[in-house]
Amino acid sequence: MSPVLAVILTVLLASLLGGLWRVIRGPSDSDRMLSAQLLGTAAVAMTVVLARLQDMPALLDVALVLALLAAVTLVAYVALSESRGR
Repeated sequence: MSPVLAVILTVLLASLLGGLWRVIRGPSDSDRMLSAQLLGTAAVAMTVVLARLQDMPALLDVALVLALLAAVTLVAYVALSESRGR
């Protein structure tokens, strides 16, 4: 493994841990949703890095699916919060 990719994975792992902390602690639902989006983005980035490291192009498809799921989750949250507000 190259040292650059090791540093990238370490930073992404730190980002995951920080996002997980914010999901647990809150304080509001919006903060939790933004942290969940951060977790999704970091998971996509880690999957892309792992695809490069292991030379497995199929992992890029997995990263694409994770990115689409994160977008759908955000849309569902916005729709739900709008319906609650009215």
